[in-house]
Amino acid sequence: MMLPEACVANILSLTSPADTFSSSMVSSVFRLAGDSDFVWEKFLPSDYKSLISQSTEHHRSFSSKKKIYECFCDSILIDNARKLFKINKFSGKVSYILSARDISITRSDQASCWSWSNVSDSRFSESAELITTDRLEINGEIRTRILSPNTKYEAYLIVKVTKRAYGLDLVPAETCVKSKSGQIVKNTAYLCCLDEKKQQMKRLFYGNREERMASTVNSVGGDGIRREPKGRDDGWMEIELGEFETREGEDDEVSISLTEVKGYQLKGGIVIDGIEVRPKSLN
Repeated sequence: MMLPEACVANILSLTSPADTFSSSMVSSVFRLAGDSDFVWEKFLPSDYKSLISQSTEHHRSFSSKKKIYECFCDSILIDNARKLFKINKFSGKVSYILSARDISITRSDQASCWSWSNVSDSRFSESAELITTDRLEINGEIRTRILSPNTKYEAYLIVKVTKRAYGLDLVPAETCVKSKSGQIVKNTAYLCCLDEKKQQMKRLFYGNREERMASTVNSVGGDGIRREPKGRDDGWMEIELGEFETREGEDDEVSISLTEVKGYQLKGGIVIDGIEVRPKSLN
């Protein structure tokens, strides 16, 4: 005997979005139950109405809670389009991207140092391109209450390196992710990938100065791993900044930073799109 649709819906609401999507192929009862508002409201963030109201999608009319969920899976811009909110379709875990305008970038208000413009494949209306500076300091903050509880998160700086780039691979930047609850992860990362020909030219030009500066900064990381930007599916690159963990019922404040100030050399040609905070991949 087949279970009533309401009973099936109650069971599905206790599983996961992935289970609910796959169960729709079992029978028409599971498909109908899996489309119900009762099920998908369980998978939506508790503040989903607030997210819609402050998003660029607030004028849309959604026919069901499942449609709202699918909209979140595609990602929405919120907070005057300065942040991007997204849900993983199968796990239901929350991710955020803080735009370049939503983070602190030292000297970003100085036209001689930074240029703000619309980049065609950016999610946001403006990205920041470094013209030149000897002090690179980028800081972002996020509250854990807006993330998924009991989840390990990773933070990444989303960037592009232009053809005019210089001074980005001379010494590594310091990265740090720390929370008020005491979590802290420090490391180092290079702002662009290693180019052996350029490295040879720099060794000739800078001599031992490069080694002295690198040894000073490398003492922060200490694990011997050379971290460089890695390609993303969206055409940008990302620099690993660190990780932290959220806990049920806790509203922690997490600070995320990348700093390169010890080298004192001029650098330029990197475009900052923002900082992404997303659940750590099981892989």
